Amino acid sequence: MRRRGFLAGLTGSLVAPSIGSAQGIRVLKFVPRTGLALLDPVWTTETVTRAFGVMIWESLYSVDEQLTPRPQMAEGEVVDQDGRRWTIRLRDGLRFHDGEPVLGRDCIASIERWMKRDAVGRTIAGRLDELSAPDDGTIVFRLKKPFPRLAFALGKAQPNLLPIMPARLAATDPSKQVSEIIGSGPFRFEAKEFAPGSFAAMSRFAEYTPRADAPSGTAGARVVHFERVEWQVIPDGATAAAALSRGEVDWIETPIPDLVPNLRRNKNLTVDLFDPYGIYALLRLNHLQPPTDNVGVRQAIMAAIDPEELMFAVTGGDAKAYTAPVGCFLPGSPSDNKAGMERLGGKRSPDEIREMLRQAGYKGERLVLLDPADTPAHAMFQIIAARLSAAGMNVDDVVIDQATVIQRRNNRGPVEKGGWSGLIALAPAADHLDPLVALGLRTGPAAWIGWPNDPKIEELRDRWLDSTDPTEQMRLAAAIQEQALTDVLYVPLGRFFQWSAWRKNVTGVLRSTVPVFWNVRRQS
Repeated sequence: MRRRGFLAGLTGSLVAPSIGSAQGIRVLKFVPRTGLALLDPVWTTETVTRAFGVMIWESLYSVDEQLTPRPQMAEGEVVDQDGRRWTIRLRDGLRFHDGEPVLGRDCIASIERWMKRDAVGRTIAGRLDELSAPDDGTIVFRLKKPFPRLAFALGKAQPNLLPIMPARLAATDPSKQVSEIIGSGPFRFEAKEFAPGSFAAMSRFAEYTPRADAPSGTAGARVVHFERVEWQVIPDGATAAAALSRGEVDWIETPIPDLVPNLRRNKNLTVDLFDPYGIYALLRLNHLQPPTDNVGVRQAIMAAIDPEELMFAVTGGDAKAYTAPVGCFLPGSPSDNKAGMERLGGKRSPDEIREMLRQAGYKGERLVLLDPADTPAHAMFQIIAARLSAAGMNVDDVVIDQATVIQRRNNRGPVEKGGWSGLIALAPAADHLDPLVALGLRTGPAAWIGWPNDPKIEELRDRWLDSTDPTEQMRLAAAIQEQALTDVLYVPLGRFFQWSAWRKNVTGVLRSTVPVFWNVRRQS
């Protein structure tokens, strides 16, 4: 039996009206990389929603800067019956924003909803005998077989956060968003001020009791030093940078690369990374509809794309800011390997790609690319569209905004009915830590958009999950990558780092896969 602690404003037209700012209270003004539109982190995998989610809700566990799970709402756990039973005790003083206490039944309902939506949650559900709350402060997992990564799974922020919410809201069909935003985290959502895609305000929850341990990543003490945090979208990068330089905003999540040198020269600003793992870029192809339902066409597309060329473009040529080519897993992680990477592009001429397409039976069908003009994916898509056009593909580069991409990407129909062929996903690279969490490697009923179906991948992942031998896990990770790049579940485009910029008098920014707003102070 294992035991751990079980007993123990911008001014002017750019900014939405802010009551809090007018009253002179302490406000942190933040410019997110994209606008917040979707609020339910179970319903969507959007990274901006994850950052919002960890402000509003807590999870039973969280992960620190090293991606190691730590208790968060949990006081600790007892693991017995050879790893098949986990008894988790809630810490005292947990309270929802509506004043109600957090109870075991709230946790059960929240976990059950999450398990229906999150890919890792579905894996847990398949290994679960019983989930119960024997009393208001205790949760018990009874498993069919050991699952050593349970604490990590319950505490990760990706691809779907596990937010503990009131049972009445957790009863919401997971195919729909919750109707109210009520959490128990250090911030509460100001719904009346919300302008989707433009402005959001979160206020400090006065009744929140932080943990006593040191903060790291999303784990540990969540001590808030501001009365409000305001998220204001400023679409033009130069305007955002100028506002930061003038002190009208405090923090820009991702200034455009071309402006970073000027920001560095400003003695009043700090330019640094908050995410030490970077951004993993992948081209997701539609496995349901022509022409990308054809594996030969997918292989030709992958062979036409030079990952280093894309990373050079998206980072402004800063060789220290990217890694390319990459495989299916986080560079430098235990699962990282080279299997199948000879299939990646940058080595073949347009005529060779044209011949691959001919052999695959491609007959000029339209290839619809969802190209968001307001994200770094746009720079990559301009190159991809040119390379594929040069190889003879009928490319329709549909330039839209990211919010429209998010809505349209769920369309499983043919391109003639609003469907799509390819899109670029930009996710925290930690999302691809290993075969358990790598969303792009899920296939079949649990598959993410693009909807691949590869039973061999599923069988290899199950074997990886059951193995306790690190050498065997490395071998299986390589086999998974080999199969993924043969079937082209997606095209790995590289890993790059995005600089963040904040005022010099803003301190305490933690390293995490999402920006977090506790521990942050502003000196006078």
